[in-house]
Amino acid sequence: MPHHGNEEEHNSSANHDAKQGNGEPVIRDNRKVDPVTGQARHPEGGHASSAGHQQGAADSDGDALAQAEEILNGVDVPAEESVAQGAPAAAGSAEAAELRNDLLRLQAEYVNYRKRVERDRAVAGEMAVIGVLNSLLPVLDDVDAARQHGDLTDGPFAAIATKLENALKTYGLVRINETGVEFDPTIHEALIQQPGEDIEVDTVSQVLRSGYKSGDRVLRAAQVIVAVPA
Repeated sequence: MPHHGNEEEHNSSANHDAKQGNGEPVIRDNRKVDPVTGQARHPEGGHASSAGHQQGAADSDGDALAQAEEILNGVDVPAEESVAQGAPAAAGSAEAAELRNDLLRLQAEYVNYRKRVERDRAVAGEMAVIGVLNSLLPVLDDVDAARQHGDLTDGPFAAIATKLENALKTYGLVRINETGVEFDPTIHEALIQQPGEDIEVDTVSQVLRSGYKSGDRVLRAAQVIVAVPA
């Protein structure tokens, strides 16, 4: 029948190709219809080829990811892998070095940016606290005046004043009101100078108005009377 003739020609061509390959006859049954059962065959070669192609693509993606991780980690891609992927070893190393330098530069820029943002945030927070403290200094002056006149010796207002002062201390507010210490122009403002006895340096003898500082920043110098050596 014509159908069997075509199959025989196809088999003969396949046998001929096999002989050219290794010199020995190889019989391959490429008939699409099983001669025993009469059912159509479903060749698995196509699926195997497709599966092999997908596996090769997956392996290629895995190699690309591995190369990216190696570059990110600062490791050069081995020359054998570059050659196996069809790229010259020298070109691969140069590209890896360039990418590594770019990543290091970007990392340095990011670190500097993060430090600058944190520093600016800290400065902004400090300035906000200082602004609040400065606005409350007149209130503290009134509290001091009331305490000196005996109006805050006892009672609810005395308790409120104490709570206010303790709360401001938690924000770093420190009072400058010590006497008998050496005069310091950075924290003291001398309003009056008087000769003193048994002193060798300028000394604060009396505080007329308390000063305040927050950390190393002087919010207001203390107004004092200074005793100078006679």
